[in-house]
Amino acid sequence: MLFLKDADFQAFVNLMADAFARFDVDPLVFCLMGNHWHMLLRPRTDGALSRCMAWLTVTHARRHHRHYPNPGHGHLYQGRFKSFPVQSDEHFLAVARYIHANPVRAGLTGAVENWRWNDLHGSLAVAEWPVPRPEDWTSQVNAQADERELQTIRNSLRRGSPLGSAPWVKRTADRLGLISALRPLGRPKRPLLTLSARQRRRREREENGH
Repeated sequence: MLFLKDADFQAFVNLMADAFARFDVDPLVFCLMGNHWHMLLRPRTDGALSRCMAWLTVTHARRHHRHYPNPGHGHLYQGRFKSFPVQSDEHFLAVARYIHANPVRAGLTGAVENWRWNDLHGSLAVAEWPVPRPEDWTSQVNAQADERELQTIRNSLRRGSPLGSAPWVKRTADRLGLISALRPLGRPKRPLLTLSARQRRRREREENGH
């Protein structure tokens, strides 16, 4: 667990403020959970996001281990942070909604306005959003999420692929070297000519939905 009591949450919020003051990164949205967190950030210079996240996670881990000297086995953070670019339009709102709704989906609260550890409560100053925030934002967050929207966001989170309109995704993937994140997962199918008759029949049945 990253946060065991309210003081742990507040200490991390203070650490976030320090991190964003040190590096060229604007915080836009965040939500802290007991065992993970999500943030929507806007780096202002190349490499700023990686430096900011490295400092934040290393500093937090060190302070956590000093406070809890016998936390058990393993590292506090497992591997590098996950990130993906988001287009500044309705896709931004979709990711912001996904982040804010985390404690609602997890059943930790029935309404996002009752969850203290996010940017909606003003515990950390955040930058102006690139798109207007809807007036009924908390109602949107508290509503049942669209499953397709959730899966799309989770796919980008899992693969690091840009989230946005098709032309924007292609341009962004080209610019950031993320083309491989757009390719289908798994091994490419073998050419039909290399398959046995039995394998070809099986392939045909699968492709025809039989």
